[in-house]
Amino acid sequence: MTKKTILAFLFLGFIQFGIAQKDQLEIFSKDKDVLLKNKMRVKKEDNALMPSYRKLIRDADQLLDAPLLTVMEKKQLPPSGDIHDYMSIAIYFWPDPSKPNGLPYIRRDGEINPEVADYKDKTNISLMMRNVEILSLAYFFSDDSKYANKTIQQIRAWFLDSATRMNPNFNFAQAIKGTNDGRGIGIIESRNFIQVLDAVGFIKSNPNWTKKDDEGMQKWGNDFLSWLTTSPNGIDEMNTKNNHGIWYDAQKLAFALYTKNTEVALSTVKSVKQRLEKQMNDDGFFPLELERTTSLHYSAFILEPLFLIAHMSDKLNVDMWNYNSTTNKSLQKGFFALMPYLSKDKDWFGKQIKPFEFKDNASPLLAQGAYKYSCASCKNKVNDLLGKDAANSILHLTTIID
Repeated sequence: MTKKTILAFLFLGFIQFGIAQKDQLEIFSKDKDVLLKNKMRVKKEDNALMPSYRKLIRDADQLLDAPLLTVMEKKQLPPSGDIHDYMSIAIYFWPDPSKPNGLPYIRRDGEINPEVADYKDKTNISLMMRNVEILSLAYFFSDDSKYANKTIQQIRAWFLDSATRMNPNFNFAQAIKGTNDGRGIGIIESRNFIQVLDAVGFIKSNPNWTKKDDEGMQKWGNDFLSWLTTSPNGIDEMNTKNNHGIWYDAQKLAFALYTKNTEVALSTVKSVKQRLEKQMNDDGFFPLELERTTSLHYSAFILEPLFLIAHMSDKLNVDMWNYNSTTNKSLQKGFFALMPYLSKDKDWFGKQIKPFEFKDNASPLLAQGAYKYSCASCKNKVNDLLGKDAANSILHLTTIID
């Protein structure tokens, strides 16, 4: 066999391997084609991606010995008496100084009550979602099972193991002391469950992820989707008019896709189109977000789930990236309306009582805009905002900005 023939066979095998991976890879919040292309580039040690890859591996290595996070660490039992129920308090509500016992708590928008940290579920769920994202991405790009194993251990601890699992509900999330035991808007605290579902997709091919694990997560997902769509808190969140309603739709769509409920998935995308029509103004902004004391933050915060929904809608052969309503409301219009403020080309015109995190909150949106809307200037702006972290940003691995 000639050297040319051998190379041809190797190339064909590499292509077939890539096709097989694409067919097996089931993720929701990121572009599958981009990930697979970047993985091939990492395997070839592409200099443009290696700093980001090495940073990802360093971050994942630090998590290998981290304790497993659960809902079992809170000091107070939820009103149900079941420690497996998630519990948190409203972040912007404080004791009323005019009342001897401070009850009921009163709202101070944009100011986080430090008592929030006393309810460990909120801290732990955020860390859990972040950790499984990093670990599962490290496994995807490296094929090193130690990252899959840690991801699996953490997913089991939070969702599957009877001793530590979270019940599939948010009945007691973001309670207002003296007013209620929990609210629909607390569902926003689980918004990054979408990344957990992605993590399952990344590690699903690993032999340590068992059929029992897969069936258990499917059941948890079905139960949570049922709770989202039928519970008083879920219905309340569904009916909200600001970013909460769109984040609700993003979660609902992710779990509908994960559990193969196409009917619910399609109805959710239809709901998002209606929300765009009602919630966006003619200039591409969202008035209810502009009313907030941190209005630039919330204007970006509502675009984030819309981008996630657009990624997921691709799985249904629905193009939300380029969708236009009958009154010209669209995700693209919303992005380009906000883009000059995200890139610092223009000073923000609304109220923003605390600094906006451009690196964390603007650069991911600009990176996706650069890719999906061929925004050439966005690419440069991403690196400007990332500053010294530009070379090793995970964005180089999960999208295309170089």
